Amino acid sequence: MKVNSIMCCCGSGLGSSMLVKMNVEKVLKKLDITGIDIIHSSVSDAIPGAADLFVVGSDLENFTKNLPCVIYLDNIVSLPELEEKLSKFFSVCAE
Repeated sequence: MKVNSIMCCCGSGLGSSMLVKMNVEKVLKKLDITGIDIIHSSVSDAIPGAADLFVVGSDLENFTKNLPCVIYLDNIVSLPELEEKLSKFFSVCAE
């Protein structure tokens, strides 16, 4: 699966989704993964087709069960958790 876009979501689409977006950018840079648009928004905007991959806190799992590719974070500020999950995703699921 080719990933062209990642949407980071939180309840309101402001604070924590922006933080996750910045962390995703850091981790992708560290993993030397480029060419992906990263946006942040509220979980209500997380619909199939809005992005190729969604990154959300595990507390929002009930709101994103209809999405095909989601990474759930137990701790949205944990760079090691995010790196582990993104690395695994890109090694298994993405081109």
